[in-house]
Amino acid sequence: MWMLGPIGFTAPWLLLGLAALPIIWLILRAVPPAPIRRRFPGVALLLGLKDEEVQAARTPWWLLALRLLALAAAIIGFAGPVLNPQRVVPGTGPLLIVVDGSWASARDWSRRVERMTAALKDAQQAGRPAAVISLADPPPAQVSFTDAGALIQSLPGIQPQPWAPQNFDAANLPDGNFETLWLSDGLARDGRAGVLSALEARGPVKVWQPQLPVLALGAARIEDGALVVPALASTIPPSPRDVAAVGRDPAGVERELASQPLQFTDSRETELRFDLPPELRNRITRIEVTGMRSAGAVSLTDDAVKRRKVAILSGARDREGLELLSPTHYLHQALAPTADLIEGTLADVLTADPDVIILADMADLPEQAKLQEWVEKGGLLIRFAGPRMANANLDADTLLPVQLRAGGRSLGGTMSWGDPRALAPFPENSPFTGLTVPDDVTVKAQVMAEPAPDLSEHTIAALTDGTPLVTRAKMGQGAVVLFHVTANAEWSTLPLSLLFPQMLERLAVSARPAAPEEADLAGQTWVPQKLLDGFGRLQDAGAAAGVPGEELAKAEPGPKLRPGIYTAEDRSVALNALPRGATLSPASWPANVPVEGAFEQREMPLKGWLLGAALAALLLDILATLALSGKLWGPRAMKAAAFGAAVILASFAPPQAHAEDMDPARAIEAASNVVLAAMPTGDAEVDRVSMAGLKGLSQVLNRRTTVEPSAPMMVDLKNDDLAVFTFIYWPITADQPAPSPMEYAKLNRYLRGGGMILFDTRDADIAGFGEATPAGKRLQALAAPLDIPPLAPIPDDHVLTRTFYLLQDFPGRYDGTIWVEAPPADAERAEGMPFRNLNDGVTPVVIGGNDWASAWAVDDRGMPMFPVGRGRTGERQREIADRFGVNLIMHVLTGNYKSDQVHVPALLERLGQ
Repeated sequence: MWMLGPIGFTAPWLLLGLAALPIIWLILRAVPPAPIRRRFPGVALLLGLKDEEVQAARTPWWLLALRLLALAAAIIGFAGPVLNPQRVVPGTGPLLIVVDGSWASARDWSRRVERMTAALKDAQQAGRPAAVISLADPPPAQVSFTDAGALIQSLPGIQPQPWAPQNFDAANLPDGNFETLWLSDGLARDGRAGVLSALEARGPVKVWQPQLPVLALGAARIEDGALVVPALASTIPPSPRDVAAVGRDPAGVERELASQPLQFTDSRETELRFDLPPELRNRITRIEVTGMRSAGAVSLTDDAVKRRKVAILSGARDREGLELLSPTHYLHQALAPTADLIEGTLADVLTADPDVIILADMADLPEQAKLQEWVEKGGLLIRFAGPRMANANLDADTLLPVQLRAGGRSLGGTMSWGDPRALAPFPENSPFTGLTVPDDVTVKAQVMAEPAPDLSEHTIAALTDGTPLVTRAKMGQGAVVLFHVTANAEWSTLPLSLLFPQMLERLAVSARPAAPEEADLAGQTWVPQKLLDGFGRLQDAGAAAGVPGEELAKAEPGPKLRPGIYTAEDRSVALNALPRGATLSPASWPANVPVEGAFEQREMPLKGWLLGAALAALLLDILATLALSGKLWGPRAMKAAAFGAAVILASFAPPQAHAEDMDPARAIEAASNVVLAAMPTGDAEVDRVSMAGLKGLSQVLNRRTTVEPSAPMMVDLKNDDLAVFTFIYWPITADQPAPSPMEYAKLNRYLRGGGMILFDTRDADIAGFGEATPAGKRLQALAAPLDIPPLAPIPDDHVLTRTFYLLQDFPGRYDGTIWVEAPPADAERAEGMPFRNLNDGVTPVVIGGNDWASAWAVDDRGMPMFPVGRGRTGERQREIADRFGVNLIMHVLTGNYKSDQVHVPALLERLGQ
């Protein structure tokens, strides 16, 4: 390619035609010789006539210049000009692609995939082997080079991870010398220098790093009643962005609840403040940078920003000037900074529906029935003992975790000990496990629990002599907790210690601190409920294992501790992609390492623009010539203008529908045999399971029937002709994109033409036809534009129950109800028939949530990829799932064949009738 400044030419020899332009100018400017004048009498007959055809004496210079410019534009256009062409220097030897693959790479992941694809295509054309390493998910063993074309097909399986690049062992680099292309995430990383040195020792290293600022949000916290979110940037962005607080409205729909502009001035760190009422703040589930796909641009919220409503009631009146003796004084001091306190009568606070009710020495409960109903619905009731409770008859009190003994135990009393007792270490099953017991906490009086076989099960804190100090019992969906001492310092020094608010926090009374300490999380297993992916999308954790509280307290996201929401009992902790105390600094590379993409300008072909300009100049030339000859106006000119307008409007008319541009080889392969197809979801793992499931079903069909399917295919809705596919399996994910209107038209033609689609929400139908699951809701949205007939649960005599095997259940990995086309209202069982003549053709859709692909899926060795149930029962369920798949495909291929009268005797014999 020949370069002229920033413009390159693919056929520069055509530019030689520009040299002929001066010659053409001289030829066009040449004036013919003056005519010879001769007298001819007959000319007198022409006097008075007017010639409508006007010819210019000579061509104006500006018209000649316009024509030459059109010709020059055409010559330059055919020479193949390209603005900012990418100069590709052919490499030698193997190619190693190293991608950071962190959350900071997700913001422009598509560009990174394009760059990796281009590098692998160049390597494939040059016959160079290649390998790809993601530092966010480093390989555990030594990497080896393979065919570059095969790696292109595997690139969709490489996704950014919601954590920083991990430590990579240079011993796992491939053997020999090679060239390296490093796709940086744009941030400075510890430990990168060692890997870079190891790569430079093997060959040249080139870095691809776009000049884009990296933005991230830290953990949210409550400060002076406002929600504060720290924001960081690697470089100061040139324009502000919006940050949205997202949560669920009263109807349960997730929406943006508040928004703030994010703008950095002189520093790369700033803070955003959301002044929201507690009711609205408690609904916030995450804060995110609008329009940025990155786990670092999302800040998940937990108990740290949710102030609970706590009602505090006492059985005694406060005495003026004696606040320290008030039964509720220390409760207010412990909870006021982190909870919204409510006071009033028991009837009033129940109307306010608080999260927690604390009763300080209240023995007589006037609203006991309503209070018990509130607890059973999920409320937490905490009671503190005192003189009134010790002297009252509590036989009718049902809101106690254990039965109490009449009277109390005090220092110097009948049932007394010699010295005040200290607290024993908390038992392992206690929510207080991990808290340090101060030596100065002592108890000199308490109410006693009656001995019972299950007393130890209800005891979550005890004294050194083994007597219970705090007991707890479940009641419906809620719980009742009893402190066997007073809420003030009258019976113990517990309210005077720092252990007192910590114990209340462990009982989920108040909001958690923004940065929980190891002691707050230790001793418990935290189970992930929602996990972040690299693009900042929250997904169900599924069967992910729990993590110890000590590991969660370190807050260092990685493959073993993924960012997300973790819960233990009724407490939740958010782990964000950005670790606490982290800073963002732009990556800097040694001077000897070339960096591309820093000020990258995309190459742009100019051929079309120049040829269009040449055509426009020729059109102007035609108009100018008509104007000079006087033909631009008049009836003939108006007809020509109307014709030209019609031509122009026709060129801008929307294109008509045309046949699918399907690859001929792919179309022949699909049409020449039975092919099972899967609809892509955008989730690489789900698509992989779908293809493995159809592969397993194809093998079952090949072994058990005369159907010998070809290898399954992934549907390309944009280009494929769906008519060549026998059957389409469509798994549903909560966030898969919807087809375009033209693609929906293809799907409707496929369904009307006799095709079948199996919709699989993979959610075990836990909500009844997907009414509340995210996959079920997405299915309703995706299926709305499709021409789907009325549906009903599959009847017992549907043809699917007998197309090949006799079946009553249709399980996959789960066993739930499936839906098919509803039978006509007038369908009746004919005389002598064991079934109605239902569905004269093929039901166009089958809908369920049984995850059939996972039950069918096999690996390269033909072994099942996923367990189904347990033991022999599970293998029997897998067998029934395979049989359902066979029935499904045979139904597609034979339609109502097994509903014909000719099969009645055989079916009656098989059914034992």
